[in-house]
Amino acid sequence: MNLQILIPFFLYFLVVILIGVFATRFSSRGISEFFLGGRSMGRFVVALSAVVSGRSAWLLLGFTGMAYTMGLSAVWAVAGYTIVEFVLFLLYAPRIRKFSEENDCITLPDFYAARFRDQSGSLRIIIIIIFMIFMVTYVSAQFVGGGKAFFANFGLNQNTGLLITAAIILIYTILGGFLAVSLTDVLQAFIMIIGLIGLPLYGIIKLGGWNDLTNNLLKIDNDFFNSFALTAGMLAGFLGIGLGSPGNPHIIIRYMSIRDPSQFNWTAIVGTVWNILLAAGALFTGLVGRAYFSSPSLLPDADAENVYITLANELLHPVAVGLILASIFAAIMSTADSQLLVAASSIVRDLYEKILLKGKQISQKKLALMSRFVVIILVLIAVILGILIEDLVFWFVLFAWAGLGASIGPTSILALFWERTTKPGIIAGLITGTLTVFVWKIVPALNNLMYELIPAFFISLLITILVSYMSGRKKVIN
Repeated sequence: MNLQILIPFFLYFLVVILIGVFATRFSSRGISEFFLGGRSMGRFVVALSAVVSGRSAWLLLGFTGMAYTMGLSAVWAVAGYTIVEFVLFLLYAPRIRKFSEENDCITLPDFYAARFRDQSGSLRIIIIIIFMIFMVTYVSAQFVGGGKAFFANFGLNQNTGLLITAAIILIYTILGGFLAVSLTDVLQAFIMIIGLIGLPLYGIIKLGGWNDLTNNLLKIDNDFFNSFALTAGMLAGFLGIGLGSPGNPHIIIRYMSIRDPSQFNWTAIVGTVWNILLAAGALFTGLVGRAYFSSPSLLPDADAENVYITLANELLHPVAVGLILASIFAAIMSTADSQLLVAASSIVRDLYEKILLKGKQISQKKLALMSRFVVIILVLIAVILGILIEDLVFWFVLFAWAGLGASIGPTSILALFWERTTKPGIIAGLITGTLTVFVWKIVPALNNLMYELIPAFFISLLITILVSYMSGRKKVIN
């Protein structure tokens, strides 16, 4: 364990925890402040937070490993979500921001309940179940990513690294709530950019330039720079990753938190530029890594997902390696903390306040305190699940991304943009999207055909429309 690596690494953690301490007083005022930042976030914070909260360990570990293995054709895995999130900023975000403020919606289940006058709580319960299945799984994948980073750099047992990752995320999340999470996202966005852009650029220079890089890679595989060296099903699957963005509540909640909704055009530009820079950096990290390590057997545990940190150890001074390691944890933490807050909000706001104690007055400070307790419980569950799972971070994250995208995505879009959407249609769509993801994942013939998000999204969309037509009650959204 190199002290020069540890110093910048732990300085980063110290800053993150201090941000949590700074935000504690604000987040303790009530449930809106703890889970939504009091709807007072600035446009720059929203732009970067919405982007980095959706990228996670998948980008720095999973996608860099994919680029290392597949070459330039991996670019399609980032193209889809970059385009979709640009459109979401422009069209989806202003609508849900306006509706959520007018109807005092703090959570996504709040939005569904207000939109369809869900007095029975059935919509809330279904969404809570979906969140618990996929968001806790998602958080577990982030913890596993942290364990991998500790293993690759320090030789620590992966489960030990997982526990350290979980503990740090837990501390600042329970202290500062949404404000702390959003402010740390901004810091993490810059650290991720520095690592993902700086490392491959330096690697190319050390190799002797672009021509030397391409020559080395073409010796390994003639199709390494062929962006279409994949099947039609794989291409559709990669592009379809973007369909998950409108269904992932840790992204949507950012749209609801902005102080001035007239600034969404600005956030669309800034967020898209950041998405492109992050994606390009991760892609070229994988390509440069393959030029240095021609076979996966040269990487720790023969795992392509370790190429980012291994390349840093090969090329950089230990202090810079500490910064690279911090960028991995920035990606992990920027997603895991947001997902924890969303999952906790569904329990405290939607289950406890709106269903179990419906109609009763509850102290806002009591709700904020309970929210912190629920976050602790969810972290413990995610840690246990993370220790038990053995799947790759990349595919584990994509499964959770698909589950949320296929259930929440099409139903929330229709709820916002199609006035004839009905509550029975939404319930049918939520259930159909969730079940289709599971079935598609576990049936080998289907799983090999296409990424489960794509069929599940469109089946859910179709079912929501059909059942809404059949149920026939017209709902109008202003």
